[in-house]
Amino acid sequence: MLETLYNYFGFAGSIFVSFLMFMFFVFWVAGIAGISSKNRPTHRQIIFFTLAVLVPVYPVLWLIADMIKQKRQLRRL
Repeated sequence: MLETLYNYFGFAGSIFVSFLMFMFFVFWVAGIAGISSKNRPTHRQIIFFTLAVLVPVYPVLWLIADMIKQKRQLRRL
């Protein structure tokens, strides 16, 4: 896989793509941690976990939306 990535993007491109994939993974894990830390009814929490695992973009989008919400709250203070 790394050889194919290197052959397709070259040295600098493969490092950049690998970095983006790593950052997406870190944001995905952080999003799942944030989703699981909320206090919700059990049936709703199962829905959120299912979405987080089956749709990997969902936790990243949730994390970005949560950061925007917190930034707005801090501006009001």
